[in-house]
Amino acid sequence: MIIGLHVQVKVDRKLGSTHPEHANIVYPLNYGYVDGVVGGDGDPQDAYVLDVDQPADTVDGYVVAIIHRKDDNEDKWVVAPKFRLVTAAEVRQATQFQEQYFDDDIWLLQSH
Repeated sequence: MIIGLHVQVKVDRKLGSTHPEHANIVYPLNYGYVDGVVGGDGDPQDAYVLDVDQPADTVDGYVVAIIHRKDDNEDKWVVAPKFRLVTAAEVRQATQFQEQYFDDDIWLLQSH
């Protein structure tokens, strides 16, 4: 199971930075990759980082959600330093700056 997995995100797009190809996209959170895990595009697995309110180089945390892009070849992981249940609305709000351009589903661990 991927949700709940402990990972380290190497941040290559820090909070407040702009997208390298689209200057109109500013990152309101840290974004990077999980080294050693290959994503659907053949590159390291991409990850958004929640709950870190300053630019970071690396973040150790837990996968709390997966954004499954139906019109792309890769999913995005959502990581938080402390494992917690998140809502689809919370993930959507945090990642909308970039995910608005894709058709996706958000996969979560459901509480009973």
